[in-house]
Amino acid sequence: MAGKRKDKENDISAGGSRAISKLHISDVVIVLIIGILSLTCLLPFWHVAVKSISSNAAVAAKSVYLWPIDVTLDAYRSIIEDGSMTHSMIYSVEVTAIFTLLGMIVCTCAAYPLSKKRLKGRAVITFLLMVPMYFGAGNLPTYLLYSDLHLLNTMWVLIWPLIYSAYNMLIMKNYFISNIPDELEESAFLDGASNLQILFKIVLPLSKPILATLTLFYAVGRWNAYGDNMYYIRSNELKMAQYKLYEMILNAQEAASTALTEATNVTSTPEVLQAASVMFVTIPIIIIYPFVQKYFVKGTMVGAVKG
Repeated sequence: MAGKRKDKENDISAGGSRAISKLHISDVVIVLIIGILSLTCLLPFWHVAVKSISSNAAVAAKSVYLWPIDVTLDAYRSIIEDGSMTHSMIYSVEVTAIFTLLGMIVCTCAAYPLSKKRLKGRAVITFLLMVPMYFGAGNLPTYLLYSDLHLLNTMWVLIWPLIYSAYNMLIMKNYFISNIPDELEESAFLDGASNLQILFKIVLPLSKPILATLTLFYAVGRWNAYGDNMYYIRSNELKMAQYKLYEMILNAQEAASTALTEATNVTSTPEVLQAASVMFVTIPIIIIYPFVQKYFVKGTMVGAVKG
């Protein structure tokens, strides 16, 4: 009997060790896959950053890969001295801030009422608000509409048409349904609170994860977009940084001075100038992201689970 027990114990321990070894192998495989995927995102960005501070000769000779050669900040100096990219950067920050603020207000005003069962006809209203997510009029009718509204070649053509996002509204609505108990609001109603008081004093303070997540969605979406800037803006003063970068990349084979204003004494080649411009317009988002990262995953997952 004692021998059989020892055999069973040995079998159990052997099976446990095999399970642990399999678990370790699977962990290693997962880590390797995640590491490779991370490198596919990080290495191109690092390569651009390295090129932006390398010498023109080294970049032209295609000898710059993962480490800078003959470190210099001439490209960044050219961008700052030029003024057009710096102006576009400041203007982009202004547009993005206004757009994000108005977008969050519109999204909250749509999502909060639609999350309440007491709203009559909320299914029909939700359906109507979701239509723009799947159907659009097209560029030509949109251009004519903006022309009739006198929005063309103004800052507001980059803000008003896009502040409502059906996707963001749906995520916020689902978050309110999943995480804000009806009993909490009912008790506030019994204490005499109004809908606005409940929204600002109870609902929004409890919704920081989704607010941070959607704020990032709005800000990054507006910061990276340049299509509407291309179609509806003609004045150089109203061009955002991403569109200026697009023009610079489009003219990559031309002289460096065509990417910036002719009055600037540009000392960098187009390729180095492009790399520096990419870093110049990417840094603001990199600075903002760590402050909302802790809310990002929680807000996205919880807001997207329950429909």
